Formats: sequence, structure tokens, C-alpha cells
Amino acid sequence: MKSVGKPISNSNYVNRALIVFTLLTVAAFQPAAGQSFVIKDLGTLPGGNSSQAVSINELGQVVGCSFDARGDQHASLFENGVVTDLHTLPGGDTLSAAYGINNRGQAAGYSFNSSGYPRATLFEKGQVIDLGTLPGGDNSAASAINERGQVVGWSFNASRASQAFLFENGVMTDLGTLPGGYYSSAYGINERGQVVGWSTGSDNNERAFLFEKGVMTNLGTLPGGNSSAAYGINNRGQIVGSSTTPSGDQHAFLFEKGVMTDLGTLPGGNQSAAYGINERGQVVGSSNTASGWEQHAFLFEKGVMTDLGTLPGDSQSIAQGINNRGQVVGYSAPDSSVWHAVLWTREKK
Repeated sequence: MKSVGKPISNSNYVNRALIVFTLLTVAAFQPAAGQSFVIKDLGTLPGGNSSQAVSINELGQVVGCSFDARGDQHASLFENGVVTDLHTLPGGDTLSAAYGINNRGQAAGYSFNSSGYPRATLFEKGQVIDLGTLPGGDNSAASAINERGQVVGWSFNASRASQAFLFENGVMTDLGTLPGGYYSSAYGINERGQVVGWSTGSDNNERAFLFEKGVMTNLGTLPGGNSSAAYGINNRGQIVGSSTTPSGDQHAFLFEKGVMTDLGTLPGGNQSAAYGINERGQVVGSSNTASGWEQHAFLFEKGVMTDLGTLPGDSQSIAQGINNRGQVVGYSAPDSSVWHAVLWTREKK
């Protein structure tokens, strides 16, 4: 399934994971810059000015978050031109977000509780359900959910170290870390129950991992790199993410059959990351461009990275999820203060 993407850094993961996305919209179709795609602004909650799309299922249901008229960020469902508030935990803070959705309409993400802590959350049939934390922990967040309702993410433990978890049948299980590691987080899960994410190792650098059958495997890095993270996995076991290179740049990668392949960047760029992959092997993410600082969403297929462009007047975009119909979701922005949840679809010829 899909997962939310975040940049790699060697800073403490928990600080990064709890960033509140500063998420105008005019519901219109526009051609994606120079490509055979159209981009649609998905709108916001009534009165809101910003939104973000993170995941899309095979029914075309999209989840993410939006600001509302009061300026609060709420988990949101974008469907058939309507933005629905998924709300927050009862008595909780005014902050929530959804990062993954399956074909049953179950969405997973986080919501702050009445004590002011983020908690891994399941949004289902109008209910907002607290999935709890690992024993002794007080913070958690969910990143992805599969068709079996298995949820992955991260939680603090009693030592206040973030740990990757798998939640199923009412139980949250600690997936641990790579040997010598202290922090870990899970970002994606497929229908086989294979989990991907990152963990620190004995050198304190982050490494992409695959967890299956009780074993966490280090996927390594691109040649000469020192850190990596995995953000998505499909049912064929193809994994995508980002790894540093010898120069210290980050590049999107595809890991398949034991080999990590550098997907490169958009022309003139030097930084990229891959956040989602579907069963056809189509990969989405973002890359900077020749300007250096502008990030543009991309689709990578058949060895080619295509710039998906932005909404008219915007300067940057990121693609975070893709379904098997090739529909891509993410966000587009004119600057760092306002974001627009968007859907890219291939233009019909």
C-alpha cells in the first residue's frame, strides 16, 4: 500500500514525523506542465485554505488532510468532488491526518488525544479509533494500511525511542531495529504482510529495511551512500525509497531481487525520493529541478522519469501515492505556506 514520504536526515525521526503539514483551491483541470497528464485541485474542507493528498485506493478514494474554517488541520477524505472531515479523537486536540487507505475505506494516520499526544489512529465508518502505543510509550502514528487491516507506523516505547510497529487483531507489535540500532519506523506494507521502513544501525545511520517472517533485513544503500529509507512496497516485493550517494545527494531508488537501482533525478536536479509504487511498477515521488530548490512531482516508468508539473502559478509539487489505474495523488504549492491537494491522471488521447 501507499505511504507518506518524508526526506531522509540523520536527525531524530520523531521530530520529523510529527511535523504538521502546512497544507486555495479552485476545482479545475489543467494540463501538467509539458506532459500528457492533467492535474486536478481536490479542494479543501469548507472554509479551509490548504490541503494535502497522501494516498489513493483502487476506487479512487483519496485521503490526506485539510485545514478547516477554524484553521485546524483534520484528516480528510477526497471523493467525487467532495472533501469530508474524518475528524479527530474524542476530546482530543484539533489536529489529525490520514496517510493510508485500503479498498474497504479504512484509513490510517494519527490524531492528537485529550492529553496532547499524537496517537496512531484508524478512521473507519465515521469512527476515530485510537490504536494505542507500544508498552510505556505515549506517542505513535500510523503510516499505511493493507486490505487485511494490518497497520504499520511508529511508536515511542518505554525508553522514549521510536520503534516500527505492526498493528493487527487489536495488538501492536514492536518490530525492533537493525542490529545495534535504537530508532526505527515503518512506512509501507503490502498484502503479503511485508513491511518496509528505516532503522538506525550500529553506526547510527538510517538504513532501509524489509521486515518479513519476524526478520528485519538491511537493504543497504546506493553504492557509496551512507543512509537510506524505504517508503513503499508492492505485492511483487518491489521497494522504493531514497538513499544518499557518494556526493551526499539523495536519489530515489528501486530495490528489486536484491539490487538497489538509482532512479536518478529530473533534468538538472540532484535530489530525489520515491514514495509510492503500484503493481505495474510505476513509481512516484519528487525531484528538484535545474533551479535547485523547486521540487516537482514525478512518475517513473519504463526507465523514464516524467515531470508531472504543478497547478498553474505554482512552483513546486510532490507525488505521494499511486494506484493500479495510474492515478497519482500529492500536492502542489506556490510557496511553503499554502498547499493544494491534487490528482494527476493521464490525458486521454
